[in-house]
Amino acid sequence: MLLQNLLRLPVFSGAVVVAGNNGLDREVNTVNMMDAPDIIPYLKKDELLVTTAFHLKDNLPSLLELIKEMQKQGCAGLGIKTKRFLHDLPIEAIKLANERNMPIIDIPVETTLGDIVHQSLSCILDMRTNELHQAMKTHQEFTNLIVNGQGLDKILESLSVLISSPVTLVNHRLRQLHCTGGMSNDFHSLLTGIYSFLPKARFTAFSLLGENHRTFTIFPVYTHKKQPSYLFVHRFIPSADRASVLTVEQAANVIAFELMKENALKQKTQRLRNEFFTNFMNGAFSSSEEVLNRGREFGLFGEYRYFCAVGKIDIIEKSFSHSEHQSEIEHIYDAIEEAVQATAGAMQLFAADNKYIIFMEAKGNWKENENDFFTFLTTIQSAVFLLLNKTISFGISSYAEQPLRLPEAYKEAMNALYYSTMLGNTQFIEAYQPKEVPEILRMLPYEQMKQFYQNTFKGLVKEPKKDYDLLLQTLSVYLESHCQLSETAKRLFVHRNTVIYRLEKCEELLGRSLKDPEQTLCLRIGFQIKALLQNN
Repeated sequence: MLLQNLLRLPVFSGAVVVAGNNGLDREVNTVNMMDAPDIIPYLKKDELLVTTAFHLKDNLPSLLELIKEMQKQGCAGLGIKTKRFLHDLPIEAIKLANERNMPIIDIPVETTLGDIVHQSLSCILDMRTNELHQAMKTHQEFTNLIVNGQGLDKILESLSVLISSPVTLVNHRLRQLHCTGGMSNDFHSLLTGIYSFLPKARFTAFSLLGENHRTFTIFPVYTHKKQPSYLFVHRFIPSADRASVLTVEQAANVIAFELMKENALKQKTQRLRNEFFTNFMNGAFSSSEEVLNRGREFGLFGEYRYFCAVGKIDIIEKSFSHSEHQSEIEHIYDAIEEAVQATAGAMQLFAADNKYIIFMEAKGNWKENENDFFTFLTTIQSAVFLLLNKTISFGISSYAEQPLRLPEAYKEAMNALYYSTMLGNTQFIEAYQPKEVPEILRMLPYEQMKQFYQNTFKGLVKEPKKDYDLLLQTLSVYLESHCQLSETAKRLFVHRNTVIYRLEKCEELLGRSLKDPEQTLCLRIGFQIKALLQNN
């Protein structure tokens, strides 16, 4: 309780505050009696110290040191039977107490220190007992609301009535979950700016300065998340208003359980969604009708076409523990889910193998939809970077004309993501395009391409350069002519038998049959690589 309230007890009748009047709003949690010279090491925060000051009667430095240490330790005040031994409180002590806002109370000689300690502690204990009973009653009321299925809205409404103030609940990323009163634009615009100042324990208060001066008191709400959610009370609650503080804290405890329950249900729904996605992509359903029926449960398969995007964090920290890695995945999923939910059902989110899969309905002009999708994914990239200082990349499919073709769209998005990653790109959004052979080959390291080329044509290397060039030319034209002898001879302006002779010579030197499709494929790839090597 506040010192100024404690001094209203009958036992303090006749007591006079002789110094430190500005500190009467200090909290008193305990009262101690001292007549020993070594009390300083035993001082406690929020403690009222009462004494006859016998050992201080001719020792002004010790009295001044005691006042300084009491202020430093956060003590509530000092009560002295001044007339018992000191007769008058020294001017130096009064001046120091006023400077430090440390109350000094002159206690009448006839009042016993034992009575002061006993009655003060009894009063504090009675007050704490009443507060505890009230807290238990409040907690039970809030718990009953949860047990009866009333939910967070009802808890916040009840809390708002009990403390006579609107309240707002925000999540660990300061996104509004529930609110019992209007929130000003100032509130929305400055929330991010005060993030680093939000309390991690107990509560604090802050003011928003804008068109209207508004003060909020913030209480952390701890759940399974690394960062707490926050309960904003739209008025200032001083720490001395213990009834209001305890009421909000009890509400915060019950809200924490409700948030964890909601999260557990969300996790279960998310798991079912992801299982459906995995089964659908792997062709595990027995019929198209089963696929369509199950998909409608998760908001898929309307009358529209779909785009698919697959996203993945560019660099995953190897030093992360499993729990840290899972926490990061959840943070990113939450950020993407928040953006998806803002589209009012136009998109659906799934997760698999540390990847984030988004299906977007394509309404109207497909090109405009694709541009909108690019813009949306760019927003997600920015949000992930701000949230975790991580970059995320996306591959996008061409649109699927029919819902049952979504597995193909998923593979296209995966391919776009994979090939751009292989090129060393980061924080990209790559649309799927059918890849030409040379483009695919360029993804291979130069030395590996060179080694493949040399191994493919090494049988011809020992031939004289003239013969080498002639045989290589004949083989190349033959493959380009779809293995047609007459067409090859026509292009080379030679007799058909000459072509046959050269090809047989190639088979002999290379050790490859030109009638074997796999062998001719290797030769075709070898010629593609030859052209790439010559251009480098």
